Amino acid sequence: MKKSIVVISLALIVALFASMVAFAADFDKSKAISVVSREEGSGTRGAFIELVGVQVKNDKGEKVDMTTEDAIIANGTNIVMTTVASDTYGIGYISLGSLNDTVKAVNVDDVEPTVKNIQDGSYKVFRPFNIAYKGELSEVAQDFVNFILSAEGQAVVEENKYIKVSEESPKFEGKNPAGKIVVGGSSSVTPLMEKLKEAYIAINSNAEIEIQLSDSTTGMTSAKDGILDIGMASRELKESELEVLTPVVIANDGIAIIVNLDNPIENLTSDQVRAIYVGEITTWEQTEIN
Repeated sequence: MKKSIVVISLALIVALFASMVAFAADFDKSKAISVVSREEGSGTRGAFIELVGVQVKNDKGEKVDMTTEDAIIANGTNIVMTTVASDTYGIGYISLGSLNDTVKAVNVDDVEPTVKNIQDGSYKVFRPFNIAYKGELSEVAQDFVNFILSAEGQAVVEENKYIKVSEESPKFEGKNPAGKIVVGGSSSVTPLMEKLKEAYIAINSNAEIEIQLSDSTTGMTSAKDGILDIGMASRELKESELEVLTPVVIANDGIAIIVNLDNPIENLTSDQVRAIYVGEITTWEQTEIN
């Protein structure tokens, strides 16, 4: 019986290896790369283009986004993943906390995108998750923010594969205030905010929290205009936003560079990522897949 099990196991290993070789053989590296980017208001796009060098300064010292005009624009994290998952030659970038098994994250400069590697500084492509508000918060909104920054709130951050902002957060001591909070903005921050909302409501059932998904720029603009109590941004706030809003970092998050599951590539250099997104590299062959 044991011998049969060994034979079957070896057969499975051989079959798996053969299927992997077949996938690699079927992948035509001469095909054009399908570049998928986020919309211009996206905080993830803003952070990505700055971190990998897609954003440059012109002769006037103005920041210019050099993303190739051939890029497919996806209005949301889930749309990026769906697009790349359905395109063998696609590449995109998403919140690391949103990564699932429909796509594959590649290493950047031989470093895997993990919470540990972000914490120790070896994985460089990461950014803060900010919330921001105008003036004074209502009692219930302030209580919610206090919860997010507490040990209990930061535990939710960590449980959902994001990086907490402090190792020594205070224990939450809420007063169960009643009222409604309207939160909106970044599609990258939204999944985490949904989890934080769920955990907070379990403690304070007197509160009502409405979350509106859009993008970072819309979130900040709506907070400035008083449409939202709290805006969400998956990037640092701009100077014009800081003139009106108070920012609070609630977590840090990596940006994962994703490809299709059938793509054999495992690693890209940061310069290759930049070159792909500015249109200097247009086929997978140019990334030297062997």
